[in-house]
Amino acid sequence: MIDSLYLDHNATTPLAPAAAEAMRRAATDCWGNPSSQHRFGRRARQVLEDAREAIGRLLGANLAGFPPDRVIFTSGGTEANNLAMFGLSAAQMPGSAAGAPGHLVISAVEHPSVSEPAEVLAQAGWDVDKLPVAADGRVIVNELRRLLRPATRLIAVMLANNETGVMQPLAEIAQIAAEAGVPVHTDAVQPVGKLPVDFRRLGVTTLTATAHKFHGPIGIGVLVIRAGSELPPRLFGGHQQAGFRPGTEPVVLAAGMRAALEAWHNEADERRARLQSLRDEFEASLLSHFPELVVHGRAAPRLPHTSHIAFPGVDGQSLGMALDLAGVACSTGSACASGSTKPSPILLAMGVQEELAKGSLRFSFGASSTRAEARQAASRISAVYSDVRKHSASQRK
Repeated sequence: MIDSLYLDHNATTPLAPAAAEAMRRAATDCWGNPSSQHRFGRRARQVLEDAREAIGRLLGANLAGFPPDRVIFTSGGTEANNLAMFGLSAAQMPGSAAGAPGHLVISAVEHPSVSEPAEVLAQAGWDVDKLPVAADGRVIVNELRRLLRPATRLIAVMLANNETGVMQPLAEIAQIAAEAGVPVHTDAVQPVGKLPVDFRRLGVTTLTATAHKFHGPIGIGVLVIRAGSELPPRLFGGHQQAGFRPGTEPVVLAAGMRAALEAWHNEADERRARLQSLRDEFEASLLSHFPELVVHGRAAPRLPHTSHIAFPGVDGQSLGMALDLAGVACSTGSACASGSTKPSPILLAMGVQEELAKGSLRFSFGASSTRAEARQAASRISAVYSDVRKHSASQRK
């Protein structure tokens, strides 16, 4: 019997041993300020730049071009998304007045670190349109052509959804945007470290990732910027990272992020197949006991480790708390929106009925998850759901 079952890897992941060891070495041997000119600083700078190059290469950035793509270290995905959203929106279209509001298109299923900056821009006078999604959670690409206009300055569509795991057709979106001369930002926080992500092949302008989603340390992420794209900085007071994101760079965290991404890369195919097998077996077990359950986005291409399931007849918050008491850790959706009693905007955008959305929980596996854990989790969830549903039914009488 396993005491605690962690099925919330989309929120954060345990630190990989390889990442912990890389951080220990960096903290012990390369603790200098990477901006310092002496040997201690140069040693730290070498570790930092080696990490930047390795991460960029694994994400498909062209760092050997002239000019090269850029990999900017940030505090995580939220900061990276904000830098991209506000930076790209400030880039002026030919003939536009400096600082004049424009038009922005985001998908209807974005993470709050993209949708809330869009709301800030709307309050500043921007026109913001949301690209709708079909019932399976995939954006309706043909609608993008209808939404584009001469004043459109930015399109933001995530690569894979943080709640449902549904993958988006980014290459197709980027092609339409390129024809219109509009930059594209993609939040790739969830797929990086689970699936191959190739920045250049996607054709986007900017891309974000964060280490703690793939067994790296909390507190570091990256913004990848296509060569020739100029984004004005949001922070001031230093020369680091070409002034784009000033502040002393986190050498130890960068070393950990590199090690975690390399660890995934070294066993990418095996991890993907194993995680998808765990997820599919987990879903099949639950559905065999309760055919009425709804797996959101099941008909669409999904991340191999993510399962978002609606449990009819119960409140998701109540079921989640009962599962926690039973030793199963999961979530009602984005960790950045935890505590909210409102149904998931992602599910509502997919046309899910409000009551069903309120009864939905997200389960996500990680590199350390085992088949025994997945089976035991399905067994516990089945038992707890049965009890909670009976209690909810009796309360309604």
